[in-house]
Amino acid sequence: MRLVWQLAAVAAVAFLGGQGLAAVDGNPWLTLAIGVPTAVLAVLVYGWVVRRTERRPSTEMALEGAPAATGRGMLIGVALFGAVMVNLFTSGYYEVDGLGSVTGAVGLFGFMAAAAVTEEVMYRGVLFRIAEERIGTWIALVLTGALFGLSHLLNPNAGLWGAAAIAVEAGGMLTAAYVATRKLWVPIGLHFGWNFAASGIFSTEVSGNDTPQGLLDSATSGPKLLTGGDFGPEGSAYSVLFGVLTTIVFMWLAYRRGHVVPRRRRAERAERAEAAATLTR
Repeated sequence: MRLVWQLAAVAAVAFLGGQGLAAVDGNPWLTLAIGVPTAVLAVLVYGWVVRRTERRPSTEMALEGAPAATGRGMLIGVALFGAVMVNLFTSGYYEVDGLGSVTGAVGLFGFMAAAAVTEEVMYRGVLFRIAEERIGTWIALVLTGALFGLSHLLNPNAGLWGAAAIAVEAGGMLTAAYVATRKLWVPIGLHFGWNFAASGIFSTEVSGNDTPQGLLDSATSGPKLLTGGDFGPEGSAYSVLFGVLTTIVFMWLAYRRGHVVPRRRRAERAERAEAAATLTR
């Protein structure tokens, strides 16, 4: 039941925030004014519902070190998406014609803040964390990553390739960031940095959402495999490649730190074998 209550609580915040953002109809300042409080409220509600349903503080969202961890995640996200765009630019598939909309970038900051926090809390904080306790890190990573990708099929310009790309590059990478740190701040920052770089800086489509223009007046054209087509560069083979490489790095860190959880039955067998070995000594 804790999964249901936690998911329902955060989903309610996401729904209310989404309704508010839809009501302001793209006004950048009102979008900022609704998006940022939605992100803050999601954090507070998650902490509250975890305390109520698990009788513990939400250590995965502890405030100590949160700004630094979120900042690191943002830098990683911006750098990764920047690497994707450098490859597209040098290949002639991305062109910049000048400055775009500063106010558009302001609105996108608020929108992406709300999206990053609510999605990370729901998918990594609730779904992955609770599933991992029963089925282990790897299976939970694959299943929740696939679910995260499938959820993007609801976007206007989405398709199976875009959903698969999101499942691999984002579902895997963001979950691995959580496993490596056992905190939600790095994946939140990474998610926000990636999305804001895509929309607010480079003015590209984000997950097929008909994204408004950001800081740059730009255009993307070329083969769908490399540009992502109408779905945006998140559907690019470059994004998938960089996402997979980053996932490998985070999971390597997770192994080094002893953060990878085995399947419950395997763990129980290992414990019994260790106990038996102790008795025979």
